Parts: sequence; C-alpha cells; structure tokens
Amino acid sequence: MNDTPRFGTAGLADSYTVKKFDPAAIAAYTAGFGLTAFEYQCGRGVRLAHDKAAALGAACAERDIALSVHAPYYISMSSLEEDKRLHSIDYLLQSCALVKALGGRRVIFHSGSCGKQSREEALEKALDTMARAVKACDEAGFEDCILCPETMGKVNQLGTLDEVLALCEVDPRITPCIDFGHLYARSCGVQFADATAAADYAALLDTLAARLGDDRAVHFHAHFSRIAYTKGGEKCHLTFADTAFGPPHAPLLALLKERHLAPTIICESAGTQAEDAAALAQGYAAL
Repeated sequence: MNDTPRFGTAGLADSYTVKKFDPAAIAAYTAGFGLTAFEYQCGRGVRLAHDKAAALGAACAERDIALSVHAPYYISMSSLEEDKRLHSIDYLLQSCALVKALGGRRVIFHSGSCGKQSREEALEKALDTMARAVKACDEAGFEDCILCPETMGKVNQLGTLDEVLALCEVDPRITPCIDFGHLYARSCGVQFADATAAADYAALLDTLAARLGDDRAVHFHAHFSRIAYTKGGEKCHLTFADTAFGPPHAPLLALLKERHLAPTIICESAGTQAEDAAALAQGYAAL
C-alpha cells in the first residue's frame, strides 16, 4: 500500500484525443501528467469487455497506475422500491467483476436519495442494502473488492459524511469516498470556504480517524473538484481556473502531508481533470 497519496483522473480529460480504445495510449497519457491513479467511469452502465479491461489493467500496471471503477449512477440503495434496491446490488456486482478484470479493487458508488422519506428511513434502507451487497460480493467471489460509498453534493441525496461513515461501519472493508467538492456544495459553500478550509479539512480528517479507527482513515478514497452550487446543493463541476467557487485544495494537501495520510484522490474537474490532477500532484510534491 502506498505511503503517499495517489492522484488521478475520473476518465479522460478533453486534451486526450485518441479516438479508439487504446490501453497503452491511456496509460501513457495518464503517466505523462505524473499521475498514478485512474477511475474508469461506468456511470451509464458497465459496458467495457473484460478482455479490454485486462489490457488496460496491464498497461496501467506497468506504469504503477492504480485503477478503480465508478459504478452506475442509477444505483439506489435507499429506494422505497425493493426491486430497485436489489438491482443496485446487481450493478455493484457487475462493477466488482470489471474492477477485478482491470486489476483494481475499489468500486465507488452513489448510495441514493431520500425521496419521499426521512433521512433516517433512507439510511436504514441503505444500511440493509449495504449488508446484502457485502454478502452478495462474498458469495460471488468478490470478497477482496472494496466498496466505497461517496459523499454527495445535493441536499436531498443520501451522502452526508455521517451517513457515508454509517455505511462504512457495516463491514470493515467498506471505505469512504470523500468528495470534498460535494461536501462544499451541499453546505452551500460554508464547509471548506477559503477562510475556514484548513480547520474544516482537519475536522473531517479527525472524524475519519475517530469513526473508522483503522487504515481506512489513512488510505481512504477521495474525489476533488471545484463545484458551483445553488440552494439545493451541487449545480455543476468546474475547473481549477474557475475560482468563483471552491473548495481550495492547498490546505488539504498540506494536512495530508503533515499527517502522513495516503488517500487516492481522483480529480473530477470539468474537462481539465488531467491538468488539474497534475496540479494536485505537483502541489503535494512541492510541500
């Protein structure tokens, strides 16, 4: 396990221009920015053939690029409809099969929304689905896969820090995906505002250590981007050049270095994720 953070991208940035699926080109492009992580995007469905996944995994392994998978967006562990919750487990199993083909372990997913129920009721359903998902993964031979519930950006979505950590407490393998931009957006810019960012990041990292109490607080998964918001939370992802919205990254990088933490940080900037991930990696290296 790495003792320093890994930085990488969610999919390929706009500056990647190769049209066909080319594992060697993807690995070379990613490594060219000094990056050591890549999150394959399956938001609209798990569609990559496993032989192609194995080829991508091999090309990335040669360059020490760790691979993860973002599961389909339509997962809903908290749905009022049991059928949707059960299908969500199927989508996680498909994502686990793909991440294994890629040679990775981590599957990142959105746990759902509250809908027409209280947050407490939504979380209760999600906790039940999470336990079933862990059992299904074990039965399918995916016991070495790491499920990563993500903190979410819209106020009505399930995915506060507390809710994600509750899901992580279902099983010691479940590792949080802390999306700092999402937490900033759902707080309407209050959390991780420029003036308080260092203290807010420190408080979050303290919470991870206290609630998890193990290696997951050191090697957690993370997403980072600047995000515009409205009163309902997340509106859209931005680039690091769009400084009207936060959160700022420098205080977080300083704390990771100071505390010897080594998360995998995936940049989700809008079209400039490789360039902005490189800025994160360079910023950390300069400390």
